[in-house]
Amino acid sequence: MIKLGILDFDTSHAVEFTRRLNNPEGTPPDQVVEGARVVIGCPGESKLSPERIEGYAKQMKQWGIRLVDDPAEMIGKVDGMLIESVDGTVHLERARPFLEAGIPCFIDKPFTCSVADARKICELSQKHRAAVFSSSSLRFAPEVVEFAADPQPGKLLGCAVHGPAPLSPVPERNAGLFHYGIHVVEMLYTLMGPGCRRVTNVREKEVEVVTGHWSDGRIATVRGIRSGASGYGFTAFSEKSIKTVAVGTTFIYRELLKQIVRFFRTGRPPVDPRITVEIMAFIQAANKSGANHGSGESVRP
Repeated sequence: MIKLGILDFDTSHAVEFTRRLNNPEGTPPDQVVEGARVVIGCPGESKLSPERIEGYAKQMKQWGIRLVDDPAEMIGKVDGMLIESVDGTVHLERARPFLEAGIPCFIDKPFTCSVADARKICELSQKHRAAVFSSSSLRFAPEVVEFAADPQPGKLLGCAVHGPAPLSPVPERNAGLFHYGIHVVEMLYTLMGPGCRRVTNVREKEVEVVTGHWSDGRIATVRGIRSGASGYGFTAFSEKSIKTVAVGTTFIYRELLKQIVRFFRTGRPPVDPRITVEIMAFIQAANKSGANHGSGESVRP
């Protein structure tokens, strides 16, 4: 059994991941993921959602999770770490001591909020031979995975992906699409793959639409919704068909956790870190474009 620690309780992922891994009484059987258990946690602190920490810490205690005040106390007691702060700007500092200790880390979305921090995490991972994996749960939504694996439509020529993208309550943390739009961008990259070279972003108060230009000539869009009806989905333009798919969220945590357990077991991230760095570069460029009235911006991972 893989022993995991969790750092930072300012997101529901701390309890939802623990629920599915540890299977406390009342967990729906179709949500349980085997192979790893959360054995220790550190509630941490938060500049974005400090009000969440107390309640989630209480729940973790009820499930018998040992809690510590100092993250360093978890080193030597775990096989892997779940870095769960909702604030991507702190992920480098949160992950650093564990990576330096050679402990593999799953770093929740957003991986970082800058390409510079993303590169530094990858450098630490390589230097200390501690594997790193980051992903939105939407990447592994059954509908997305099924379409991406289906050869019938032929080559994907482009797509239009949509989903909710509320802004961070603290603009300098998780700026723009880093906050919640990361889910939609992860879906985009699951379908299109890497290779985006330029973006433009038309931003209004209630929506922003990012157009990405891939190096092979394909074009795709992200619609981040902030008003009106909302939900995840995409329209795929393929060689042999045009298909619109609604994406559900019932099993996304379960499917992500399956990948996390496999990652800690094998030491191989299911998403190449280079792709994750490019996703950070995509959002960084999109944010810059949106702030500059839709200017074309290069994606530089």
